[in-house]
Amino acid sequence: MEGRRAVLDSIRRIVRAVKLSSRSSESTVGLSAAQVFVLQRLAEHDGLSINELASETLTHQSSVSVIVSKLAERRLVRRAISRLDRRRTVISLSAKGRRALAGAPEAIQVRLIAALGDLSEADVTRLARLLARWTRAAGIAGTAPTPFGEGETSPIG
Repeated sequence: MEGRRAVLDSIRRIVRAVKLSSRSSESTVGLSAAQVFVLQRLAEHDGLSINELASETLTHQSSVSVIVSKLAERRLVRRAISRLDRRRTVISLSAKGRRALAGAPEAIQVRLIAALGDLSEADVTRLARLLARWTRAAGIAGTAPTPFGEGETSPIG
Protein backbone atom coordinates (compact mmCIF):
# COMPACT_ATOMS: atom_id res chain seq x y z
CA MET A 1 0.00 0.00 0.00
CA GLU A 2 2.83 2.44 0.85
CA GLY A 3 4.43 1.90 -2.56
CA ARG A 4 1.20 2.73 -4.36
CA ARG A 5 0.77 5.90 -2.35
CA ALA A 6 4.37 6.90 -3.04
CA VAL A 7 3.79 6.46 -6.79
CA LEU A 8 0.61 8.52 -6.72
CA ASP A 9 2.24 11.19 -4.54
CA SER A 10 5.06 11.49 -7.09
CA ILE A 11 2.54 11.84 -9.92
CA ARG A 12 0.64 14.44 -7.88
CA ARG A 13 3.86 16.43 -7.39
CA ILE A 14 4.54 16.39 -11.14
CA VAL A 15 0.98 17.45 -11.99
CA ARG A 16 1.11 20.23 -9.39
CA ALA A 17 4.48 21.48 -10.63
CA VAL A 18 3.17 21.56 -14.21
CA LYS A 19 0.04 23.47 -13.15
CA LEU A 20 2.07 25.98 -11.12
CA SER A 21 4.53 26.41 -14.00
CA SER A 22 1.67 27.04 -16.41
CA ARG A 23 0.01 29.56 -14.11
CA SER A 24 3.31 31.33 -13.57
CA SER A 25 4.14 31.63 -17.27
CA GLU A 26 0.57 32.64 -18.15
CA SER A 27 0.46 35.36 -15.50
CA THR A 28 4.00 36.58 -16.23
CA VAL A 29 4.12 36.58 -20.04
CA GLY A 30 0.67 35.41 -21.18
CA LEU A 31 1.97 32.12 -22.60
CA SER A 32 1.40 28.51 -21.62
CA ALA A 33 4.29 26.57 -20.11
CA ALA A 34 4.47 24.52 -23.33
CA GLN A 35 4.76 27.69 -25.42
CA VAL A 36 7.51 29.02 -23.15
CA PHE A 37 9.32 25.67 -23.40
CA VAL A 38 9.24 25.81 -27.21
CA LEU A 39 10.53 29.39 -27.16
CA GLN A 40 13.30 28.39 -24.74
CA ARG A 41 14.36 25.52 -27.01
CA LEU A 42 14.37 27.85 -30.03
CA ALA A 43 16.51 30.32 -28.09
CA GLU A 44 19.05 27.54 -27.59
CA HIS A 45 18.77 26.06 -31.11
CA ASP A 46 17.47 28.67 -33.54
CA GLY A 47 16.34 27.65 -37.00
CA LEU A 48 14.88 24.21 -36.29
CA SER A 49 12.38 22.30 -38.40
CA ILE A 50 9.16 21.12 -36.76
CA ASN A 51 10.56 17.58 -36.54
CA GLU A 52 13.79 18.82 -34.96
CA LEU A 53 11.82 20.94 -32.51
CA ALA A 54 9.66 17.92 -31.64
CA SER A 55 12.85 15.99 -30.93
CA GLU A 56 14.22 18.83 -28.78
CA THR A 57 11.02 19.02 -26.75
CA LEU A 58 10.47 15.24 -26.57
CA THR A 59 6.94 15.63 -27.92
CA HIS A 60 5.05 14.54 -31.01
CA GLN A 61 5.49 16.53 -34.21
CA SER A 62 1.77 17.35 -34.45
CA SER A 63 1.74 18.79 -30.90
CA VAL A 64 4.74 21.01 -31.61
CA SER A 65 3.18 22.13 -34.87
CA VAL A 66 0.06 23.34 -33.03
CA ILE A 67 2.17 25.24 -30.48
CA VAL A 68 4.31 26.81 -33.21
CA SER A 69 1.16 27.91 -35.07
CA LYS A 70 -0.09 29.67 -31.93
CA LEU A 71 3.28 31.34 -31.45
CA ALA A 72 3.42 32.37 -35.11
CA GLU A 73 -0.07 33.93 -34.89
CA ARG A 74 1.26 36.11 -32.07
CA ARG A 75 4.43 36.84 -34.08
CA LEU A 76 6.66 35.30 -31.42
CA VAL A 77 8.26 32.98 -33.97
CA ARG A 78 8.67 33.12 -37.71
CA ARG A 79 8.74 30.41 -40.33
CA ALA A 80 11.16 30.63 -43.23
CA ILE A 81 12.49 28.48 -46.03
CA SER A 82 15.91 27.13 -45.15
CA ARG A 83 18.76 28.73 -47.07
CA LEU A 84 20.55 25.38 -47.18
CA ASP A 85 17.61 23.25 -48.28
CA ARG A 86 14.72 25.03 -50.00
CA ARG A 87 12.40 22.05 -49.28
CA ARG A 88 12.77 22.63 -45.54
CA THR A 89 10.93 25.16 -43.34
CA VAL A 90 12.72 26.37 -40.22
CA ILE A 91 11.32 28.06 -37.14
CA SER A 92 13.14 30.97 -35.49
CA LEU A 93 12.45 33.31 -32.60
CA SER A 94 11.31 36.76 -33.61
CA ALA A 95 12.44 39.89 -31.75
CA LYS A 96 9.01 39.91 -30.05
CA GLY A 97 9.55 36.27 -29.03
CA ARG A 98 12.95 37.09 -27.52
CA ARG A 99 11.41 39.94 -25.52
CA ALA A 100 8.61 37.68 -24.25
CA LEU A 101 11.12 35.01 -23.31
CA ALA A 102 13.28 37.49 -21.38
CA GLY A 103 10.52 37.85 -18.78
CA ALA A 104 9.41 34.22 -18.75
CA PRO A 105 10.08 31.78 -15.92
CA GLU A 106 11.96 28.58 -16.71
CA ALA A 107 9.58 25.93 -18.03
CA ILE A 108 9.11 22.93 -15.73
CA GLN A 109 9.86 20.66 -18.68
CA VAL A 110 13.51 21.74 -18.51
CA ARG A 111 13.79 20.41 -14.95
CA LEU A 112 11.84 17.23 -15.67
CA ILE A 113 13.98 16.38 -18.69
CA ALA A 114 17.19 17.20 -16.81
CA ALA A 115 16.09 14.90 -13.98
CA LEU A 116 15.52 12.07 -16.47
CA GLY A 117 19.06 12.68 -17.67
CA ASP A 118 20.29 12.01 -14.14
CA LEU A 119 18.82 8.50 -14.26
CA SER A 120 20.61 5.59 -15.86
CA GLU A 121 19.42 4.49 -19.29
CA ALA A 122 18.27 1.21 -17.71
CA ASP A 123 16.17 3.11 -15.12
CA VAL A 124 14.62 5.34 -17.80
CA THR A 125 13.77 2.29 -19.91
CA ARG A 126 12.29 0.48 -16.91
CA LEU A 127 10.29 3.58 -15.91
CA ALA A 128 8.95 3.97 -19.46
CA ARG A 129 7.89 0.32 -19.58
CA LEU A 130 6.19 0.47 -16.18
CA LEU A 131 4.34 3.70 -16.98
CA ALA A 132 3.20 2.29 -20.33
CA ARG A 133 1.97 -0.87 -18.61
CA TRP A 134 0.22 1.17 -15.91
CA THR A 135 -1.55 3.48 -18.41
CA ARG A 136 -2.67 0.43 -20.44
CA ALA A 137 -4.06 -1.21 -17.30
CA ALA A 138 -5.88 2.03 -16.39
CA GLY A 139 -7.38 2.19 -19.88
CA ILE A 140 -5.77 5.54 -20.75
CA ALA A 141 -2.92 4.42 -23.00
CA GLY A 142 -4.85 5.57 -26.08
CA THR A 143 -5.26 9.11 -24.75
CA ALA A 144 -3.26 11.66 -26.72
CA PRO A 145 -0.23 12.82 -24.71
CA THR A 146 -0.54 16.60 -24.89
CA PRO A 147 2.55 18.64 -24.03
CA PHE A 148 3.02 19.53 -20.36
CA GLY A 149 1.53 22.92 -19.67
CA GLU A 150 -0.60 23.14 -22.81
CA GLY A 151 -4.34 23.30 -22.23
CA GLU A 152 -4.41 22.32 -18.57
CA THR A 153 -5.44 25.79 -17.43
CA SER A 154 -6.86 28.79 -19.26
CA PRO A 155 -6.70 28.73 -23.08
CA ILE A 156 -4.21 31.59 -23.45
CA GLY A 157 -2.22 31.59 -26.65
